[in-house]
Amino acid sequence: MKKRLTRLLIMGLLPLFLAAPHTMVCAADNFKPLIGRWQRTDGGYIIEIRSIAPDGKMAAGYYNPRPINVEQAQASMQKDHIKVEVKLRDQGYPGSAYTLVYAPEKDTLLGYYYHAVSGQHFEVVFVRAK
Repeated sequence: MKKRLTRLLIMGLLPLFLAAPHTMVCAADNFKPLIGRWQRTDGGYIIEIRSIAPDGKMAAGYYNPRPINVEQAQASMQKDHIKVEVKLRDQGYPGSAYTLVYAPEKDTLLGYYYHAVSGQHFEVVFVRAK
């Protein structure tokens, strides 16, 4: 009886333990297309996404053309789309940020750049740098 109860508990809990890592792996797989160098179409601005953790935290760099400090970079799922947020914190970029969505059909990142110094938003497009 004790063996059967233990087995039922294990079988009942096993899917819960397996579901969490699987969900994280699926999220990490969803983010894979983001890895690479992305160039803004209106200039030499580059976002380089080196890696993405299962929770969406990105190791990223930003260049204009010199390196600009990236305070935070995060990918997340918003309905059926991958959202990318990159916050900058450097001289001339205090709180400037990108909010982008990945468009897989064109392999582009589309969205807005918030220029904190001027308080303006700009529509931007990034294409994968070859």
